[in-house]
Amino acid sequence: MEKMETREPQYKLVFDVKEKHGISRFGLMANESWNQDPRRTLFTLARYKFVAKMLSGKEQVLEVGCADAFGTRLVQQEVTHVTAVDFDPVFIQDARERMNPNWPFECFVHDMLSGPVPGKFDAVYSLDVLEHIDPRHEDSFMRNMLASLKQNGIGIIGIPSLESQAHASPQSREGHVNCKIGKDFKQFLQKYFEHVFLFSMNDEVIHTGFYPMAHYLLALCTIPALPKS
Repeated sequence: MEKMETREPQYKLVFDVKEKHGISRFGLMANESWNQDPRRTLFTLARYKFVAKMLSGKEQVLEVGCADAFGTRLVQQEVTHVTAVDFDPVFIQDARERMNPNWPFECFVHDMLSGPVPGKFDAVYSLDVLEHIDPRHEDSFMRNMLASLKQNGIGIIGIPSLESQAHASPQSREGHVNCKIGKDFKQFLQKYFEHVFLFSMNDEVIHTGFYPMAHYLLALCTIPALPKS
């Protein structure tokens, strides 16, 4: 086959990257959003970018509820090592099948309600997971997550706001059993961290605006402080 060349020489890089990495595939969930509503892919990746910038320079980072781990690459770019877990074997298998050997990370099945992930981490983050946890089990979820966090660790938790559910798709609402308003979300996290900095998010924009108008809530939390049983 005749070798292809771009008309501008600086774009030779695209073929160098293709040769090194191949052509990347979407994960199962990213593929669905890209084909059904590509804006949702942008919104999801914006959340991962926020996590990546907030955790930049950290060594050991844990992702809880990684799903297909498509956005995990953004966090990998800023930290030394990511361990990603999800309770669904289908998504873990998908993530492993697509894993680029140039961007390896530890990825395995783990149900956070069954116990902590082994090891100690500098930071833990969980995006679009807590809203799927029955309120009866949310304390166990948080305790097990924080049990893997170092004493001076950082947590980032992101969930859709309760107000956003009036505009959510039937598919999204079906699994959302624990959305919260901003005030309640912050008070809930203050049981587990000394400091909670809560941000609003609309589409891909993260800001400090009025919580009831936020579609998504992102909390940056510091200094774990587990409540007494």
